Amino acid sequence: MKEKKRLKLRRNLITFVLLITLGISLGVGLSFLTPFSSKPESEPQPVEAVPFGPMPPSVMESEASMIMVGDALIHEAVYNDAKTSDGYAFTSMLENIKPVIDSYDIAYYNQETILGGSALGLSTYPCFNSPYEVGDAFVDAGFNLVSLSTNHTLDRGEKAILNSRNYWNNQKEVLASGSYASMEERNTPVIKKVNGITYTMLSYTTTTNGLKIPAGKDYLLNIYDAETVKKDIEAVRDKVDVLIVSMHWGTEYDFGVSKEQREIATYLSSLGVNLIIGTHPHVVEPIEFIGDTMVIYSLGNFISAQQGVERLTGGVAAVTFKKVTENGKSTVTLENPACNLVYTYSKGTSSTGRYDFKLYWYSQLKESLLPNYETYYNKYMNILKGSSERISVLTFPE
Repeated sequence: MKEKKRLKLRRNLITFVLLITLGISLGVGLSFLTPFSSKPESEPQPVEAVPFGPMPPSVMESEASMIMVGDALIHEAVYNDAKTSDGYAFTSMLENIKPVIDSYDIAYYNQETILGGSALGLSTYPCFNSPYEVGDAFVDAGFNLVSLSTNHTLDRGEKAILNSRNYWNNQKEVLASGSYASMEERNTPVIKKVNGITYTMLSYTTTTNGLKIPAGKDYLLNIYDAETVKKDIEAVRDKVDVLIVSMHWGTEYDFGVSKEQREIATYLSSLGVNLIIGTHPHVVEPIEFIGDTMVIYSLGNFISAQQGVERLTGGVAAVTFKKVTENGKSTVTLENPACNLVYTYSKGTSSTGRYDFKLYWYSQLKESLLPNYETYYNKYMNILKGSSERISVLTFPE
């Protein structure tokens, strides 16, 4: 029995050795089938992972902030208060608002009264002319976007307009529109750029107080005309990210929006205008959206010597332009629209003479400056905000 087991074990061992020998022989034989190379085998290369689906698009975002106020209506009491031994100084009147204005990329106001300069002779209502120092103070406060198209632009004739245009052309950081020294200048858009966002502004008035532009010199003042505006917008719409239009329109001292205002706003929106800023009523009117267009019907007076709290209260509006560029295509949206109020304070009365003019945010007021100011604040904010739920309250430092 033991002998049979040994024989079986021997046969298994011989079979195993034969299989090993056969395997070695086959391996050696196959090696002769491979090409001969004297070079050592290269190191294995890592395999690059390929993501599933398309690569993520290239997206770039940029933002520009903008703040807007109303009319600089420079009555005699205002420029007399600014008189110095060698000119005029309005800077102190704006010192409370300067820190806020300076913090924005774009800051707009309406120069209601023409800056024809002191040499031409200053004048007040009904035909205004203001000193250049008004512009100096506003530029110093941070304003860099100015509308010159108002019902008072023609008050002192062509000479005042040319003086004004020369002044603003020397303010290199400022875009001033609506009144020009030549047709070439009028038809050459000024495009500004901030934080990668390009913008321009067109300005028009619907009224001139019956005054006529000199024959052949329509460039002196942009008067609203639907066809002209359409051509102006078409000439610049594709060249900028943001198109702003300043409109001098509406009914003076009326808090409501007229049929004409809404029709013009709807038309401008259809032409691709991003933002419409209204002036002329001297009191605040609502802010609303027509499609994607933000429409501010009136911000009232920013600074003036008019009587009545409603005419001494001005609206302030702000918005952020957000530009998103994806795969070379850009879109712009208006974000964070907000508003608040500013007040023109002065001492004295219209009969004794007004003086010590100074602007205050409503958040800076107290009873000694404006009795019942909280009541006025609620009243005029309700008008300014209108029925739009998109408009928030713009906050200022205390």
